[in-house]
Amino acid sequence: MSDLFDVVVVGSGPGGIAAATVAAEAGKRVCLLDDNATPGGQIWRGGDVQTEWKPRQGKEFQGWMTRLRSSGCTVLQGWKAIDRPGPNLLRLERNQEGRDVTFGALIVATGARERFLPFPGWTLPGVMGAGGLQALLKAGLDPRGKRVVVAGTGPLLLAVAAGVAEKGGSVVGTYEQAPLMRLANFGLTLLKHPQKLVEGARYRIKTLGSPFRTGSWVVRAEGQEKVESVTLTDGRKQWTVACDWLACGFHLVPNLELPRLLGCRIRGGYVDVDRFQQSSVQGVACVGELTGVGGLDKTLLEGQIAGWASVGRPMEARALASKRPRLEQFALGLDRAFALRPELRALAEAETVVCRCEDVTHAELEGRSCSREAKLHTRCGMGACQGRVCGSAVEFLYGWENTSSRPPVFPSTVATLAAEVPAPYQRGR
Repeated sequence: MSDLFDVVVVGSGPGGIAAATVAAEAGKRVCLLDDNATPGGQIWRGGDVQTEWKPRQGKEFQGWMTRLRSSGCTVLQGWKAIDRPGPNLLRLERNQEGRDVTFGALIVATGARERFLPFPGWTLPGVMGAGGLQALLKAGLDPRGKRVVVAGTGPLLLAVAAGVAEKGGSVVGTYEQAPLMRLANFGLTLLKHPQKLVEGARYRIKTLGSPFRTGSWVVRAEGQEKVESVTLTDGRKQWTVACDWLACGFHLVPNLELPRLLGCRIRGGYVDVDRFQQSSVQGVACVGELTGVGGLDKTLLEGQIAGWASVGRPMEARALASKRPRLEQFALGLDRAFALRPELRALAEAETVVCRCEDVTHAELEGRSCSREAKLHTRCGMGACQGRVCGSAVEFLYGWENTSSRPPVFPSTVATLAAEVPAPYQRGR
């Protein structure tokens, strides 16, 4: 048997919370599910209005969580959507336990993950993603006494550096690969988004004691049993700095595994949606980073649009949709400003591991024609993460686009995958 809902929302970040809340407040039976233990996603990670008098994530998080909990929405935390075994049916798994949920409308808000690029030493202990370090800090990691280099690209770098400094760590430097002129041009567009300029300024003020360099990137990390130093370059000269941690990430890429499985059309690296967030698949909407990386405001707005549309309230959805073009332009500006420079393709050396799950090196992958050939000959992308780490890297390095959409979306038990599909939902599998 499956649980029946009018609306199912996958992903309990800000966009998913907004979508589920407005749909449930409209009187519909709504389910919000996520594989994390608590709602909030990466943006609102670490906040809990039930245990904190003043949540660390601010009044906006508190307001949405209060509305969600009073809306009557069913919240399933720790559950992963792994398959679509039939029309309007999702199969879930948690701790080897499976269950099905049936939906009238589906809203996918699975967010984004960091893009990692391989360079010599990137597998050393102490080297982590910028977003990974941010998540650890929010979970209570103590950076005091640690010298930290933050590098890569994207607005997340400033936020991570500020988080390290705020908790007592020593930020050795923040190194952004994008050139200064491109960032300056992007900064001019932020005059239409003054709150984002203020937010960036606040982050920078917290790290004024450490250098921030544009047009600079990591060449290699070195150390015996853990990272001890990082060599950087600006394309003209190289220099080496000592550190205990290196936080390095190259902007964000959307988690497209579930939209691809559902058959959603992908265009330009994102899910193609209409003004009501509806994808090319009838009854399936996508919001947030899936449609373009544009920050909290865009995610919350799109979540509400999809929520209203899912319950047959087009007037409310249309009123909000009129505000979306400005935020879409901001997302496009982010992609242009932090586009990866071609020099980053030359960082990996022959023995540099590209696929960490299967220990596949750059030398083993050079000369392959596509990701399928690479999988057949080297198992690249076939490990535990199913290409979530190396997938975006090989796309950038070799031009291989990953369009795979076979279930399961996440590793799961055979028992869950083989469970019987309820008879009304078997057709069209």
